[in-house]
Amino acid sequence: MDLDAPGDLARLPSLPWRDPHSVPPEKLAELIATLKQACAEHPGSAALRTCLGMAHAMNFDVYPSMAALESAIRIAPQDFFAQLKYGELFYRVRALPRAEQETVRALELAVSSEEISLARKQLAQIRQTAHGGHSRPPLLKSLALPAAALDALLAAVSCLYLLSR
Repeated sequence: MDLDAPGDLARLPSLPWRDPHSVPPEKLAELIATLKQACAEHPGSAALRTCLGMAHAMNFDVYPSMAALESAIRIAPQDFFAQLKYGELFYRVRALPRAEQETVRALELAVSSEEISLARKQLAQIRQTAHGGHSRPPLLKSLALPAAALDALLAAVSCLYLLSR
């Protein structure tokens, strides 16, 4: 059975994507369990794995969300929505260079004007955030030297304190 068809996806529980803050944690856990079971029953469905990734993201489970979206992309490399949500996940964790890269891939996969619009809006939001200084800077240098300097400073202050007593 191909669950990528919209009629087949209607059998799943209603997906609360519009307002994630209104979903109680118990309902979200139930939804995740239902989606995991559906993914196990239909291992070739990229749509189910994308929904599972979105549900994990709503539950602030970054790594399971990333794994589900990566498997959706592996199953269907041309799936626009999986690629877009994968880019959005990187945006949410403020890995902006990677978010931009994944969203550009989604834009390349877009075939309709709605998809192009969604990807361009997400790309604009990522770039605006990146230029606003809200990204996590990449760690390019070792922190060993600053940590050693801090240790030495704390040791010196401790010795001075003990000597003054």
